[in-house]
Amino acid sequence: MQIEIKTAKLRDYEVIRAINEMSVPHVSTITADELRTLAPQCFYFAVAWADGECAGFLMAMRPGEEYDSPHYQWFSQYYEDFVYVDRIAVAPSYKGFGIGRALYADVERAAKSSTSNLTCEVNLVPPNPDSMAFHARLGFAEVGQLESEGGKKRVSLMVKVLRGEQIRPQGLKPASLDRTTRH
Repeated sequence: MQIEIKTAKLRDYEVIRAINEMSVPHVSTITADELRTLAPQCFYFAVAWADGECAGFLMAMRPGEEYDSPHYQWFSQYYEDFVYVDRIAVAPSYKGFGIGRALYADVERAAKSSTSNLTCEVNLVPPNPDSMAFHARLGFAEVGQLESEGGKKRVSLMVKVLRGEQIRPQGLKPASLDRTTRH
């Protein structure tokens, strides 16, 4: 199977949304309007094509965007230098074929010259053990946990150091977030 990574285009948004919605609750749902608003804020927004079909996508952003995600806000509070993977989703029929690895390798190439840290979150509640194992294999390490939605959701906040040494998050608990636990 040949995997080709291309910058996401407006014409791809319908299939991107469909893949995203198939991946809920492991990613947050997104409306067409939210996708159109979020896309221009992305440092990186790419689609993986396999055998001529859209197989997955990855959206990532740098600090300084006006994005209300509590996970992005957490990294913005504790890190000055990062690229945040807001979401990655792979179509069910393409899981296990290296689509996620290819997208992560591409975003790392794009980010490595401008940042030291690639960040993301993975659900602990509801659990996503496959994603936890996947991110561990890629070299991500947990730096904290965040509970949101009144305890309905808890995530592992993870960092992969692209250059230098890992820096632990510093500072006070952001008042706008439900609960932050730091290691």
